[in-house]
Amino acid sequence: MANVRERQRTQSLNDAFKSLQQIIPTLPSDKLSKIQTLKLATRYIDFLCRMLSSSDISLLKALEAQGSPSAYGSASSLLSAAANGAEADLKCLRKANGAPIIPPEKLSYLFGVWRMEGDAQHQKA
Repeated sequence: MANVRERQRTQSLNDAFKSLQQIIPTLPSDKLSKIQTLKLATRYIDFLCRMLSSSDISLLKALEAQGSPSAYGSASSLLSAAANGAEADLKCLRKANGAPIIPPEKLSYLFGVWRMEGDAQHQKA
């Protein structure tokens, strides 16, 4: 009985990691271990927080350079809506501020660039 529960727990954990690996953008060459997946997910969350932060304008300028509209509204109000409301509320806030919803493929691209820059800095250090 304990072996069955342990197998179910292990299978559940493996399924959760597969789901996480599908959510975080990876490079085609990435064959991530579980710890690498968790570390990359942590970096991706940090990247997304920086995207929403009003202090990190350079990533938003990179989007603008690719042709996206530049009206992003208040980052703090976006964070507040994300923390307190549903996804529909966040979409309404973005529309009211004239802010586009950033497509996942653009976020994936920017995360890849950000990730490679970070890897290059770690290798120099």
